[in-house]
Amino acid sequence: MLTVDNKNPYDVAVAYRICPHMSRTPPPVFADSKYNLAALCLRSFKASLNGLRIKIWVIMDNCPKEYEGLFTSLWTGDDLVFLRCPGIGNAATFGRQIEILANQNDAEFVYLAEDDFFYLPGRFHLMLDFIRNNTNVDFCSPYDHPDFYNHSFHLHPMRIKAEQGQVWKTANGTICTFLTRRSTLERTRSTLQSYARKNSDAGMWLSLTKQHVLNPYDLLTQPFIHPFRGWSLACAWYFNWRQILFGQRYSLWIPVPSLATHMVAAFLAPYVDWKQEFRRIGGTAGETAASTPAGV
Repeated sequence: MLTVDNKNPYDVAVAYRICPHMSRTPPPVFADSKYNLAALCLRSFKASLNGLRIKIWVIMDNCPKEYEGLFTSLWTGDDLVFLRCPGIGNAATFGRQIEILANQNDAEFVYLAEDDFFYLPGRFHLMLDFIRNNTNVDFCSPYDHPDFYNHSFHLHPMRIKAEQGQVWKTANGTICTFLTRRSTLERTRSTLQSYARKNSDAGMWLSLTKQHVLNPYDLLTQPFIHPFRGWSLACAWYFNWRQILFGQRYSLWIPVPSLATHMVAAFLAPYVDWKQEFRRIGGTAGETAASTPAGV
């Protein structure tokens, strides 16, 4: 599984952004400590790699010094680079991720990571192998969002693939944690950077997958059916009309069941016993989850 060579000494280049502030939406565990939540998520990320060699750039947005220790306890030497930012915020740190990964020469495959994702152990290679083995896979996410099952906006024709016992499906969008090739990141840099210019994450992805944005019925009705979806369609056209009209249509693939979950209590990925997984990585964190009303 480890693939070291002179041209690409690492399997994956990772830009991992972290901040000391809790999201407005409560997590299923450690709702009173962003440090403990970040530590749990980072340990799970390390466990998911299972021998894959990564180079990781850590974008620390106004983080106390103690946050560095979370990373230095897991990576050392040239594998780890810190970039300290003075509280520039979510959209700007996403832009930094894109610039770092598009300009590095350490790996062909690049991963944009957020600090509030929890990963299943030893599964990251399934995502990496999937994109490596399929040239028609442009992006893949580790997260099977519950919205894919709960909102008609996400119910559209999709492609299905199965590989190494893992099922993958195409989707019209995800959030800001995903894997792609460096060459794809370079081609889509302008579209992705629209998120840093106040586009929504949904608008950014709809511009790339081209779902709904070319359907007059959706453009006319979504603002009344679901205002956020309508706003995302408007943002897609406002920021990325050239990509929508003239750019390539890109594919985004989602695992079923999920390889990771966003740590938002109300939006944990389905079909996985996350309480058990929290215990496996974090010990008493699983008990915290069990006592959290909005938990799994």
